[in-house]
Amino acid sequence: MAAAGQVVVGVSGSLASLAALRTAARSSGRVLVAVLAWEPPEGEVLHARNPDSAWAARCAREAAARLDRAFEEAFGGTPSEVTVVRRVVRARPGRALCRLAAHPDDLLVIGARARARRAVVRRQVSAHARCPVLTVPAPAFARRERRALRRATARDFAAG
Repeated sequence: MAAAGQVVVGVSGSLASLAALRTAARSSGRVLVAVLAWEPPEGEVLHARNPDSAWAARCAREAAARLDRAFEEAFGGTPSEVTVVRRVVRARPGRALCRLAAHPDDLLVIGARARARRAVVRRQVSAHARCPVLTVPAPAFARRERRALRRATARDFAAG
């Protein structure tokens, strides 16, 4: 029997968000909605004063590529055993996640860095989510190991 609702996971490309993505994919019977929210680098206010549609389109393409890279890093591609919907949203991450996981039957999954000084998304999601929130901690690695893992690809871990 399939579970009700969907699993919405915030993806940024950080180790914590990759751990959240892998955890969210294990929710059997639910649609996995992977969300990467982005804003123009200069912020929405400055962009509104001097709009540049080509620049915004480029930022959107880069965000979509970052979401694709996250799936490549976490699984070596899109997992076949789960239905995946990829969403690239132009919005603040906390708002976008709460808007997409708006039903009580949904599950919202976010990653949490161990020593995050500014946990803005986590605080906003905790305060405004209308569904259960699962916070997945980032794996604990030494700084040198984190750098090496950042450069690794899924092929580096393949048996052979």
